[in-house]
Amino acid sequence: MDTLQILRMNGGEGETSYAKNSVVQRKIMSYESPSIEEAVTDILCKNFSETMGMADLGCSSGPNTLTLVSEVIDMVNSKSQKMGFSLPEVRVSLNDLPGNDFNDIFVSLPTFYQKQEEEKGKGFRNNCFISCVGGSFYGRLFPKKSLHLVHSSSSLHWLSRAPPRLAVDAAVPLNKGKIYISKTSPSSVSKAYLSQFREDLSLFLKSRSEEMVPGGRMVLSFLGRTSADPATEHGGHQWELLAKALTSMVSEGRVLEEKIDSFNAPYYAPSLEEVRNEVEEEGSFVIKSLKALEVEWDAGFQTDSACEIQENKRKISSRGGRVAKTIRAVVESMLESQFGRDIIDDLFVKYAELVDDYFSRTTPIYINLVLSVTRKGP
Repeated sequence: MDTLQILRMNGGEGETSYAKNSVVQRKIMSYESPSIEEAVTDILCKNFSETMGMADLGCSSGPNTLTLVSEVIDMVNSKSQKMGFSLPEVRVSLNDLPGNDFNDIFVSLPTFYQKQEEEKGKGFRNNCFISCVGGSFYGRLFPKKSLHLVHSSSSLHWLSRAPPRLAVDAAVPLNKGKIYISKTSPSSVSKAYLSQFREDLSLFLKSRSEEMVPGGRMVLSFLGRTSADPATEHGGHQWELLAKALTSMVSEGRVLEEKIDSFNAPYYAPSLEEVRNEVEEEGSFVIKSLKALEVEWDAGFQTDSACEIQENKRKISSRGGRVAKTIRAVVESMLESQFGRDIIDDLFVKYAELVDDYFSRTTPIYINLVLSVTRKGP
């Protein structure tokens, strides 16, 4: 499965869009702020120049995208003034796969610039230059030594492809009835996923090392796990429940069993140790910090009063319903490609029910890893 062809967040501003259902990702981004601020300070102290290159990889679309840009610009301005530097021009490159809704970003830019100039002064437009770059971050995207700061949030758990070792004859499925690593999966499945993750992360790091200036900083946030067990619930139970929802539709004659057996999510939630080992082995970066944070499955919905008001208007009565919309906004394109458009609405009704049942028995959490690294010298 080529992720480049089938992975994209739901575009637009509709009820199932990523823009309307990305509060969990927004909550995760809020946890990154201390690491980003430390990185910005370090860059200005060691690599100050008249221009600063920044890239946000896997930016998607919707309100989260430009919120991050605004926060980074605020940090750059504040730190520069405290250090007695003139404000540098910041070149911001927003990257995602070609199927991303870049139109949404372009349409929102005039309003973004107007708001920023009202808050920060008329000079903002002359200090911040935003462009979009379509393409996979598992490969080169930018000129050599053009970036000082690289950021990526809720993206690197997506692999460049599902592990090819799992693409065997459907008559002998390696991961029968599952779409990700499960307690019942043979060890060959988890080994195949780890191998693909290592290959992808190594390529990601190598590509960024060529694009970043020596001493440049990178802050990466993605779903992972603290357990050594790749089948731990915190590592991917959302996929286990999705497999159950799909399996329930087999008996209804709406989903073919072999379609489930041949679908493997292009996703991997690595452990802290797996991330550390790969960064050290690739060798281009020094780890400044690597930490794991817990995030509830419906985080953000509980604290964002404006969002709660909107959700009540939409008559979403359960936590499972909110989680289902969040997951749907992210994986719908993949599922539609494999199982067809007709089942999607009913599939996520079933999924919401399974998530509600799971909430009744436990408090589901994601483990979010935050990695901050420095590009080694020349």
